[in-house]
Amino acid sequence: MSKFSIKKFHDSGSLFIWLCGGALGLSLLMIGGLLVLIIINGMGYFWPKDLIQFTLKDGRVVLGEWVATETIPGSESSAHPKGKERIQLKVGNRDLYGLDFRWVDRTDIMKEQYPSDVLAFERWEWGNFYGWIKEIQEGETRLAAGNQEGMKVLFPLLERTNGIQERIHTIEHDEIAELNHRLEQARLRLRSLELSGQSRSGDRATIQAHMQEVEALYEVQNTARIALYDELDRFRMTVVDAAGEEQTFPVGTLVKVWLPNSMGVGEKLHMYVQNFWRVLSEEPREANTEGGIFPAIFGTVLMVVIMSIAVVPFGVLAAVYLKEYAKQGVVTRMIRIAVNNLAGVPSIVFGVFGLGFFIYAVGGTLDQLFFAEALPNPTFGTGGILWASLTLALMTVPVVIVATEEGLSAVPREYREGSLALGATKLESLWRVVLPCAMPGILTGLILAVSRATGEVAPLMLTGVVKLAPSLPVDGFFPFVHLDRKFMHLGFHIFDVGFQSPNVEAAKPMVYVTTFILVLVVLMLNMAAIALRTRMRRRYAGSSV
Repeated sequence: MSKFSIKKFHDSGSLFIWLCGGALGLSLLMIGGLLVLIIINGMGYFWPKDLIQFTLKDGRVVLGEWVATETIPGSESSAHPKGKERIQLKVGNRDLYGLDFRWVDRTDIMKEQYPSDVLAFERWEWGNFYGWIKEIQEGETRLAAGNQEGMKVLFPLLERTNGIQERIHTIEHDEIAELNHRLEQARLRLRSLELSGQSRSGDRATIQAHMQEVEALYEVQNTARIALYDELDRFRMTVVDAAGEEQTFPVGTLVKVWLPNSMGVGEKLHMYVQNFWRVLSEEPREANTEGGIFPAIFGTVLMVVIMSIAVVPFGVLAAVYLKEYAKQGVVTRMIRIAVNNLAGVPSIVFGVFGLGFFIYAVGGTLDQLFFAEALPNPTFGTGGILWASLTLALMTVPVVIVATEEGLSAVPREYREGSLALGATKLESLWRVVLPCAMPGILTGLILAVSRATGEVAPLMLTGVVKLAPSLPVDGFFPFVHLDRKFMHLGFHIFDVGFQSPNVEAAKPMVYVTTFILVLVVLMLNMAAIALRTRMRRRYAGSSV
């Protein structure tokens, strides 16, 4: 290509077009690769894998799920120029061996099998167990012996024990929880009377009689709960693994049992859907490495909703004042500079501010004024979903202010003048003409705020998020929405499982699952806001936004 052709190509601007297109393509490729990685590792967690059994040269037998294959570092030789391979198996049976995974050199494998009768047991504790049934007992009575006979007894028995587990869950989380709530409310009323100096013997006796009545009901429910636990312990099962090691545990500790190597594609697909729904709807267990993540999903969505309710009015009002009412001068420019700089402050700084101002100052004052009977146990003077949401609202309010100002600037001047010419006041013009036309810009700011706030973790660690919340911020007790309660969050759940788990390798699939769910939650929240913004744009098509 001649020098003249290169200069002509450069002057035409095609080079910059190609550079911009290439940068866009590279960005989309990186984002797509990240999403594909998350989807493959996250969604693959739900698929029931086959169990493979290796017989090694030394006579040992290993059974587990095939996880990965890799080349042993430094194993290159003339016989193996690419190096020796080793296979990682998820062997389960943690209570027997103290580990979940094991590496097996491919050269040590003599025989490879897929036993059709091997069972996979998912347990409430100690992870999965892979093996065969030796016997099932009810007390001292043997109900079944051997794998075939054991399966005929186990599956109906498992339905029975699962029903008992559901009854126990109902007693603990509904009936006993309600009684505890009534006891706590009675105790607070009694304490309130003492603090007010109006404690009459009749009032005290009435409250104490009520507390005794509730305590009697509590003993009844607790006795029923203990009886159900005893019934669960009546049925015990002895299982044996591929190496011949035996383990005995109650049938009531099982979540489910399946035959992975005997299942067809349709059966595995059905189980895949069930596993996915369980993760979405159940509570976590085993230090958050197993079970579901429903409390984290609920806490994340509720926090974003509360944050949106707080950030939009304040952000819009601030932007309206700066754009429509404030005198444009040095002070206004300085305020805009401060707002833009506020958007760049590290999130942990907002967390420290939320801890000091919202929790200690505001929350502590509220406790002294309105919840003195509960002290020294704090009500609002400790971390909670309200303070976490307000902290994130403060962190994202600059985004809403800037986006709202841009939306107000994009409203044609003729709209304002036409409204004023028809006799409307400035406030009426602003409320009925300008703000509706600027609504797409306002919703753009909300979308950006939601996207940032949903994934934030650092400020939440100081203002109310916890590893495991004992109860949701919403329940059936008045006032039904408890903004003082601590909550779980998907972002913190990822951090906790990925970096604080005692068994990081076993927790890795849950990290990808939670990340995938977090991406889905962000997309759904953004799509809801985008759909509303699109509707507003169609309604006010005259706006240039």
